[in-house]
Amino acid sequence: MNRKQWTVSLYLLWIAMTLGAVLVLGIFVAAVIFHSDQLLSNALLTHYNEGILMGEIFRRFGYWVYLSVVIIVLFELLEYKQGRRDAVAMTAALASVATLLLFSGVYTAKILQMQAMGPEATESEAFANLHTASEIDFKILALALGVLFLRRMRLMFVAK
Repeated sequence: MNRKQWTVSLYLLWIAMTLGAVLVLGIFVAAVIFHSDQLLSNALLTHYNEGILMGEIFRRFGYWVYLSVVIIVLFELLEYKQGRRDAVAMTAALASVATLLLFSGVYTAKILQMQAMGPEATESEAFANLHTASEIDFKILALALGVLFLRRMRLMFVAK
């Protein structure tokens, strides 16, 4: 494999790992954390405390998110600069970057801010709306990463 193939392969691996993390966090981790009462013999955690745990997981995931943004932007800019432009890949990359930044920079930050105000703040309609918007953003993120992965994979095989 030449240098270009290694670069694309590592990029695809990173995109796949990010998509995998998004799916695992959304499907498995959230489902376990927010249903701890069904798994533990006595309900040790309140819904608020479950939210605190999930918030901390997403706060830590933010480091991965910001690194992913840098990797996507750098790779896609290099592809663009080298004349390997693809509208689908660029659109999916832009959507991925936007939703990644929205999730960690806006939704997670605001959710953590509201959690710091106490349980009452997390029971408000504003919090419910914010949480719903973050869930929609996460689903769009998963879709954008999936499209980006599949398109870049296809382009890698077409370029041979």
